[in-house]
Amino acid sequence: MENKKITLKIKDMSCASCAQTVEKALNKAAGVSEAQVNFAAEKAYITFDPKKNNRTNLIETIKNSGYGVQEEKAKTSFKIDGMTCASCSSAVEKALNKSEGVYQANVNIATEKGSVEYNPEILVKNDFREIVKNAGYELARFEDEEQKKENENDEDELSDDMKKVKKAKKKMWGTWAFTIPIMLWMIPEMFFGIAWPNMQIFNLGMIILAIPPLFVFGRKTFVTAYRAITHGSANMDVLIAMGTGAAFITGPAVFFTPIANYAGVSAMIMAFHLTGRFIEETAKGRASQAIRKLLELGAKTATIIENGNEKEVAIEDVQPGDIMLIKPGEKIPTDGEIVEGETTVDESMATGESMPVKRKEGDEVIGATVNQNGLIKVKATKVGKDTFLSQVVKMVEEAQGTKVPIQEFADKITGIFVPTVLIIAVSTFVLWLLFPESLREVGFWAQSFLPWVDPTLGTFTLAIFATIAVLVIACPCALGLATPTALMVGSGIGAENGVLIRKGEAIQTMKDVHTIVFDKTGTITKGKPEVTDITTASNSSEQQLLQLAASVEAGSEHPLGEAIVRGAKDRQIAIKEIKKFNSVTGKGVKAEIDGKEVLVGSRKLMESAGIDSSDFEAELQRLENEAKTAMLVAAAGKMLGIVAVADALKEDSVQAIAELKKLGLETAMITGDNQRTAEAIAKEVGIDHVVAEVMPDGKVDKVKELQSEFGVIAMVGDGINDAPALTQANVGIAIGTGTDIAIESSDITLVRGDLSSVITAVKLSRATFRKIKQNLFWAFFYNLIAIPVAILGLLHPVIAEMAMATSSISVVTNANLLRRENVQAEYKND
Repeated sequence: MENKKITLKIKDMSCASCAQTVEKALNKAAGVSEAQVNFAAEKAYITFDPKKNNRTNLIETIKNSGYGVQEEKAKTSFKIDGMTCASCSSAVEKALNKSEGVYQANVNIATEKGSVEYNPEILVKNDFREIVKNAGYELARFEDEEQKKENENDEDELSDDMKKVKKAKKKMWGTWAFTIPIMLWMIPEMFFGIAWPNMQIFNLGMIILAIPPLFVFGRKTFVTAYRAITHGSANMDVLIAMGTGAAFITGPAVFFTPIANYAGVSAMIMAFHLTGRFIEETAKGRASQAIRKLLELGAKTATIIENGNEKEVAIEDVQPGDIMLIKPGEKIPTDGEIVEGETTVDESMATGESMPVKRKEGDEVIGATVNQNGLIKVKATKVGKDTFLSQVVKMVEEAQGTKVPIQEFADKITGIFVPTVLIIAVSTFVLWLLFPESLREVGFWAQSFLPWVDPTLGTFTLAIFATIAVLVIACPCALGLATPTALMVGSGIGAENGVLIRKGEAIQTMKDVHTIVFDKTGTITKGKPEVTDITTASNSSEQQLLQLAASVEAGSEHPLGEAIVRGAKDRQIAIKEIKKFNSVTGKGVKAEIDGKEVLVGSRKLMESAGIDSSDFEAELQRLENEAKTAMLVAAAGKMLGIVAVADALKEDSVQAIAELKKLGLETAMITGDNQRTAEAIAKEVGIDHVVAEVMPDGKVDKVKELQSEFGVIAMVGDGINDAPALTQANVGIAIGTGTDIAIESSDITLVRGDLSSVITAVKLSRATFRKIKQNLFWAFFYNLIAIPVAILGLLHPVIAEMAMATSSISVVTNANLLRRENVQAEYKND
């Protein structure tokens, strides 16, 4: 049995240390081959052996590490046909309850209905048809259990991201409602030494006003911190809880010992902390909107034709084979094939290409694209998880669940960061108690330009002051957000432009790529050869020559042979009946027509038959120099002429290769063509290096040779014939056309067939990695500068908290600035 992949939504993580704790616990679990936790997305991506573990146990593992799992829940009900007694309903109910992803199922024999509460991330409604069918019955139709809510802004209908933002906003304003009075009350005391109305009431007031910000609105911070400590780990909330807790305790302590009252400061720290969390949640929501935007693109209903009548059904109820009617301006509900009509379709959601494309009977169309101006009937071919849109969502999720190698460095630091900070905080406290006078000297020096520094305070107060600042400033939150937020934004931009980044590692590797290697057929060329030249001997006509060649090639499955047959049909030339067809490997084909043997192929084929083709040698060389495949045609032992076939270049191949060179990349081409033809094509498009006469099974070895010669290479191919070579390359870039994007061998998949997408992939990878490096710099910069300042007692705890929140906000905001990058090919913008 193959390994299984699941994604779980993690609750209660507050920083990168939390993500590290969960990730370590999962990777230690039985049967888990890989587990990666994305703090920004708050998701765990787990690959495991279903023989050794299951979803339930993995959820328990996460809970045992001190965190929760948010299970998505949906409800549906349906009519069941074929049940006759209680044992029937019991059998269906048991089958439903045993299915993975079902929380609870009830089947009522009296009403012949089943109702299910299930996880929509594991199951879609149509899966219940198969479950009921396997139990021996039939699901007749779905019925909505819940009335549609009148209020569209109802809490339950909000996305998870919006719920978090709304909750964070509520906590933020609740905290500030108490913190602002604290700040106003503190101003006279701070600047004029006036504790109004007297010091006793002032101190008591600070304590009372600080209680709601800390223990009501900031309660979760303390709960999460306690949970982390009891599970043997430490996270950001531990630092904030210790810092605010220590500050608050000075409030009651002021009545028993000579110490400054920092209870009001503790509320201010929490206020800025919760403000930072609110802004962070808002920014994270923008970073993670790619998947949500993709899901919103899908149609909600479809009009199907049933017994000659039009019927509107929910998209979940569309089955493969259903005929859908799509009017101008409507979204195409699901992937399918046009069976009637012709139109133009806006496929920008899939390819990023703004120009509509023509689609006619027999053409495939993509679900969620827009039918522009024709009435068409489409047969549904893929539904649910098999559709193009679902595959794109899956790929984007997979990309967001992978790690860029540079993140491993950040993760190692994060793993030891909080414990190190706790040691530094304790050391700071001890240093101030042991060497107060030396540290005071620094305070006297800074007093003139830092108004909050007061070295005349008691030693214990100064020690507390510095310790709280260290605890508050040294938060690894920004470090944990630096890479995943950039990756989330980058993968989303890629999906919008038809570039699907499947593995985060490709983003980092791409910056080191020296050479991009292209497969020729279907990548640089259209992959659809056509007849370009016909040269005849004096004893033959063009029509006769093409008729004989096409008749013989009709027995062949070779693409070049198909091109000749297609060329004859386009010219309305009849195909003759053939006998004794024979394919001569590597040379050509032959068959008998009207009692005469006709040969179509290379010089070697003619030589083996004893036919002299030297009169056509000059013409053969001319055609080959023009990158055309020339095939000699002979009948009854005499040469009749040459039919030349060429695979036309894609419209933008020359421009794309030129722009890749501008980006500092070298280019190479791998092809099975002979050297002369290959070099002619390479010259035409501007390719630097040519590897010709390569058999399909020899591409991997050639890629290895290119790696040893040039170092890091990326390969662009069609993802099917080139799969092994794409895997061997440092970065595999697969061209998927239309709905064919499920290409497991590639690191990056291009939905469009043109080479401008390769430029987009290169630019996007470079821009994303640039943002990752910038984010990591800022995440480290704040801490490296601020911690020593805090140790010396020069950093006010409130300013420390503001700086900490700013560091997290800056990296998420910087990641979102990636949207401003121009990742399109230059010639596409002209």
